[in-house]
Formats: sequence, structure tokens, C-alpha cells
Amino acid sequence: MERQKKQNYQREMDELIETLTGEGLVPSLFLHACCAPCSSYVLEYLSRYFRITLFYYNPNIFPAEEYAARVREVKRLLESLPAKYPVRFEEGTYDPDSFFRAVRGHEQDPERGERCTICYRMRLSEAARLAAEGGYDYFTTTLSISPLKDAGRLNAIGDEEGKRYGVQHLHADFKKKDGYRRSIELSKEYGLYRQNYCGCIFSKQEADMRERRNLHVPAGGI
Repeated sequence: MERQKKQNYQREMDELIETLTGEGLVPSLFLHACCAPCSSYVLEYLSRYFRITLFYYNPNIFPAEEYAARVREVKRLLESLPAKYPVRFEEGTYDPDSFFRAVRGHEQDPERGERCTICYRMRLSEAARLAAEGGYDYFTTTLSISPLKDAGRLNAIGDEEGKRYGVQHLHADFKKKDGYRRSIELSKEYGLYRQNYCGCIFSKQEADMRERRNLHVPAGGI
């Protein structure tokens, strides 16, 4: 059987941006943000071509103090990072119970398993819904910048939720073109807090376990 060619999301985005630039268009983008470090490179890259609203919606994050810290860092980044087109900020509802209800029965799933897929869909669905309500041209998420996030899975979910609500999903794989490396550089430049776990209590437990085992965990979120 012939192996299916892997989709190149970065190339698709580059081609779209080239088309938009050639036509003199500056479309609006509703950008879901998972944290400040991951948002840094994405904003540096996309704010040259889109009018962005950064949407912070992460009911998975535990504990509440961690959530508040990440919100502060995102706002601080927006105050400092230069952008050709100003970036607006919008915060979603922080309702951890909604996350726990969504992943009930998947508490023991391994990191990057089905529980994570449910969490991705939860956040992308809300982003798509609000992007459609707000009349945005596109929506997408910063999540694909992590080397431990499956861009194929994220883009498939984004496409499905975009069709559901009637808004165009912007294909992305922000780890490409040294995006992850650049996010680390920007995090150092702006002194951003880089967490060592994705956000939920389950990923925190796994991170704590790795630390107890004295395993090396790269800084900067997963």
C-alpha cells in the first residue's frame, strides 16, 4: 500500500499568507492561546499579516493560582511584544468543572492520549464558536508550537469545529521553521514564566513524578 503523504500545514499557511499579502488583505484572526511562551513566536510571526484577538481559554489549568499566573504572563507579553497590527486580548471563562466533566472516565489516560484530544476539542470548539459570532475571518491555536503536540490532530479538530460553526480554520504547525526554538529565545528575552507541565492536574502529576524520578524535563511547557 502506498504511504499517504504527510500534510504540510506550515507550507499551506505560508502560501495563504503570500496570497493575502499579494492582494493587500489583512484578515482578522481569533487566536486561541495556551500560554505566554507559546504565544510569543506565534504573535511575532502572525501579527505582521493578521489583525489578532488573542483568546485565553484554558479551563483545564490547575490550580487556580497557576491559571492566574499564566493570564498575567500573557497580558504582560502583549504589553511588551511589538506588533505591526495591535493585538487585542479576550479571556474566556475559567470553569475547571467543565474540564473535569468533559474528561470523566479518562483520568488514567496517558499524556497525549484521548483525554488530551477531548481537551483540545473543548478549547478549539469554544474558539471556533466565538470566532464565528465575532465575524472573524480565521481562527487557530498556538498549541501546535509544542514538539509534544500532534499538529495533525489539532488541525483535524480545528477543521471539524470550523465547519460546525461556519468559520475558517487556519492550518498551522508553529513548531516548524524553528518556531519552538524562537519561542524559547523570546521567553528569555522577555523573562517569561515557562511552566514544566501542560496545565491540567493530570499532566502536573506526571511532571511531578518525572521530577521525583530525576528525569530531565525541558523547560517551556508541554
